[in-house]
Amino acid sequence: MLSTYQYPKYEYVAPPEQTGGPVKRYPVVVVGAGPVGLAAAIELAQSGVPVVVLDDDDTVSVGSRGVCYAKRALEVLDRIGVGDDCVAKGVSWNVGRTFFREEEVYNFNLLPQPDHKRPGMINLQQYYLEEYEIRRARELPNVDLRFRSKVVSVQPEGRGAALQVETPDGIYQIETDWLIVADGARSSVRHMLGLEIDGKIFMDRFLIADVVMKADFPAERWFWFDPPFHPGQSVLLHRQADNVFRIDFQLGWQADPEEEKKPEKVIPRIKAMLGDDREFELEWVSVYTFQCRRMQQFRHGRVLFVGDAAHQVSPFGARGANSGIQDTDNLCWKLKLVIDGKAPESLLDTYSDERVFAADENILNSTRSTDFITPKSKTSLTFRNAVLALASEHAFARALVNSGRLSVPAYLTESTLNTPDSTAFAGDMVPGAPMDDAPIRVDGVNDWLLDHVGQRFMALAYVADPAAVDPARMAIFKSLANAPVPVEVVLVSPRGGSAELPVFEDYAGRFAERFDARPGTLYLIRPDQHVAARWREFDADRLRAAVARATCNA
Repeated sequence: MLSTYQYPKYEYVAPPEQTGGPVKRYPVVVVGAGPVGLAAAIELAQSGVPVVVLDDDDTVSVGSRGVCYAKRALEVLDRIGVGDDCVAKGVSWNVGRTFFREEEVYNFNLLPQPDHKRPGMINLQQYYLEEYEIRRARELPNVDLRFRSKVVSVQPEGRGAALQVETPDGIYQIETDWLIVADGARSSVRHMLGLEIDGKIFMDRFLIADVVMKADFPAERWFWFDPPFHPGQSVLLHRQADNVFRIDFQLGWQADPEEEKKPEKVIPRIKAMLGDDREFELEWVSVYTFQCRRMQQFRHGRVLFVGDAAHQVSPFGARGANSGIQDTDNLCWKLKLVIDGKAPESLLDTYSDERVFAADENILNSTRSTDFITPKSKTSLTFRNAVLALASEHAFARALVNSGRLSVPAYLTESTLNTPDSTAFAGDMVPGAPMDDAPIRVDGVNDWLLDHVGQRFMALAYVADPAAVDPARMAIFKSLANAPVPVEVVLVSPRGGSAELPVFEDYAGRFAERFDARPGTLYLIRPDQHVAARWREFDADRLRAAVARATCNA
């Protein structure tokens, strides 16, 4: 039990299959009701796909677990209806500080640009995110949440999979066209299917201590190398909701995990850091080992792996849950098109290709962070400490400091779904890039670009005056809504105005700046808010070809 959080208990309801009737078949079954599995279920349900979610527990995650949720994950959570709750409860921050012994040697700002809706990061205990997702899932009539339902057997078929599920009332069987596996790093489904996960386990351990205290520490990330209160090791501090502070203490590989979790071992470490006068309560304690591993591929026929079931990284950099949420964001629109018969199953191979690329990027950055934080030789330690000593005075050394490169979205620039540029553009919004946000005005109301983009293909056409768009072109724009894969066209203009299509007024000029847009520019946007293509002049044939390419219909 936690002093700051009351765990909900979700009722077990006997499923219809338990009565011994015919085996039922469902379009999608999700195994695992953690942040990633729930995100997948909600997104699919919002798009009209019925989903069954199976979880062997009847509450949310024990302990705070995942803590940091990056801007990109928050933008995905906005689209599934829980972003506002998370930001309202969480601690928003943009600044991180790194200390060597007692001196600050480096700091960074995750969001130096103005005019973004979401902060660079929030800190929020994982149980809150799960609670908000479950509440949202229960609002959707086509999500069937089944708690205390443990998958004990999975048998893939040519057109789906058959599952045996154990409940308090016994075992029953269901079938599904598509199985999404989100049952975590120790995935039982992955083991049942005999699928390997390859990579590296680092020879070091860290202690997590969540403490409740009243402190006026700023909402920032603080990381210490070799501090006087924990000499020779590293320490990380984050502020969470409810005056709970997450402290990570490096222990070394020889530490006994069970011994180190005992209060008589933990409390002296915290007092050495905070001082004897600081009052605090120990809320939750755990010990973890770094891992950087992934499956060779995330799609196995009609079985699709997401989140920690597919890939694992060390916690420095907040890449775990953030990456898993982006997995579902990439997967679900593709699966919806396949289910609706608007794209071939090969589109799902690009889910694996794109997210394997993202996982490799995360693993590379996570491995580099871990090697810097926990050097394994005297030479590496000497180099690391020399970098830290130089960082306060020299910019070249600051660039080498690595206390955990924080989660950023993957730029899918090598994706086969992109249509390459045919003309020059400036800036970062290349094909494959996740969209930047921008303030816009819609029907006279100030709003945000990313709140109006996503979950369908969209074309953003930048025009000087919406009322002056050629009628023939307007007719083509409108006709795209009835294409085999519909595309919604929106006019973006610095002037605003009215037209036969929706208009986003770029009143602050940020869209033009961030997307290098001028009259005639057109961007094709995927349902997951990644850029699929862009042109300086509108051409209906090129746009249709780009949509076909982005859906494997070319």
